Amino acid sequence: MSREHALGGMVAGIDEAGRGPWAGPVVAAAVVFGARVPDAMIRDSKALSAKRRDAAFDILMDDPNVLVGVGKADVAEIDDLNILNATFLAMRRAMAALPCTPDSALVDGNRAPELDCAVRTVVKGDAKSLSIAAASIIAKVTRDRDMAALAAEYPGYGWERNAGYGTAQHQAAIAELGITSHHRRSFAPIRRIAAETVHGIS
Repeated sequence: MSREHALGGMVAGIDEAGRGPWAGPVVAAAVVFGARVPDAMIRDSKALSAKRRDAAFDILMDDPNVLVGVGKADVAEIDDLNILNATFLAMRRAMAALPCTPDSALVDGNRAPELDCAVRTVVKGDAKSLSIAAASIIAKVTRDRDMAALAAEYPGYGWERNAGYGTAQHQAAIAELGITSHHRRSFAPIRRIAAETVHGIS
């Protein structure tokens, strides 16, 4: 918590999940720790197995000492704003979903949205800041569960396994089943496929 302590006051860690996939929303989370960090193995979500991520997610969400805000930007917003600005929108929504306004925020990466508090970016922040690492877990698990729910509505694309990324299975499913309303048409691979196919579905 050294980076948080260095800033002083109430500090939110912010991270996102889902900038790269071909389908689904981008999800951001903001996490503020109280007097203590929960007894959980909090680290970058990418360094945890799905089982450990789920366990850490439950611990964080159930701990009254932890404040959590989640924000999303849907596919229409991604296509309209571009993925970077849609990510910033999701981050602002995550901050707005917190029950109070932090004094400052630590944002993973080297670019950050405009927020109603002081902001500091941290490259590879999910490995350097516990609050960013916690936000990465919340964002990743939330998005994975969203994609699993969409997979039940749109079977065949494997979103419950690939989370909308452009895997070989996902590409084969698009070739067979077409493009859905949850695909990001502003992304070059989907834009190309949309131009080549006449059987997109909604």
